[in-house]
Amino acid sequence: MKQEFFTVAENTYLTETVCRMRLSGDTAAITGPGQFVNIQLEGHFLRRPISVCDAVPGELTILYKVVGKGTAAMAELPVGASLDLLVGLGNGYDLSKAGEHPLLLGGGVGVPPMYMLAKKLREAGKEVTAVLGFNTAEEVFYEQEFRALGVDTRVTTVDGSYGIRGFVTDAIADVPYTHFYTCGPEPMLRAVYAATKTSGQFSFEERMGCGFGACMGCSCKTITGNKRICKEGPVLMKEEILWQN
Repeated sequence: MKQEFFTVAENTYLTETVCRMRLSGDTAAITGPGQFVNIQLEGHFLRRPISVCDAVPGELTILYKVVGKGTAAMAELPVGASLDLLVGLGNGYDLSKAGEHPLLLGGGVGVPPMYMLAKKLREAGKEVTAVLGFNTAEEVFYEQEFRALGVDTRVTTVDGSYGIRGFVTDAIADVPYTHFYTCGPEPMLRAVYAATKTSGQFSFEERMGCGFGACMGCSCKTITGNKRICKEGPVLMKEEILWQN
């Protein structure tokens, strides 16, 4: 973990509720896909944890959904604004387990971390399939960005207004894959767990206090004991997940 100050280079809406923010600053502490940053916003006590969509030297990209006062304040930040970030947080995805045909499953705001993951897997020569799940056509974002990476990209919508009708699990029956990676709301993750046939990695969304393991507020039970989503996670292996009723 490292504290850095970044400058807003872009802050635009991609859909009615989802924004893309590009930030200029030192990204050296971000070591791979699946990590997140924790953003300090003026007037708000707790930082906001946001997953990393992409990071290159000198530039960080995040996608976030405006759902409350904190993210609404983020959406109002102008180009040139300065932000205090904790970077390099979390245990990201392990690319060494991918095999030749990894499958990526992202739902809603679980789509952004899949982008950097897809980018790194393609750079490693992997044949990647990505399934991006949304509720309606109006909520779809980043489909073309995935396609531009050379990823076999499929989009599902719950109401059938775009792409394949249904959930991400409805689009994988004919996909040959060696390992899977997923991020999204818990109901989606439970469905992915039941539908997949190989080992895989799950990124969990959880309310966090500190974001770096001190407060223990985001602890969850696994088959090997309690783990902190912000520190030992957010990525957990399929085999260690212990679902709570």
